[in-house]
Amino acid sequence: MLRTITIGSTVSVQGIFVRDMPDGRVSVKVDDAIYTGKPIQRRN
Repeated sequence: MLRTITIGSTVSVQGIFVRDMPDGRVSVKVDDAIYTGKPIQRRN
């Protein structure tokens, strides 16, 4: 499943979901790198 996260105040990363962190952040994998940041909320 694809997830989008923010790293810092302006950088967004979209990748394959890896795991939920205990502090509410999410990890995603892009190629060989794993990034962790705050998840973007879906708009309804």
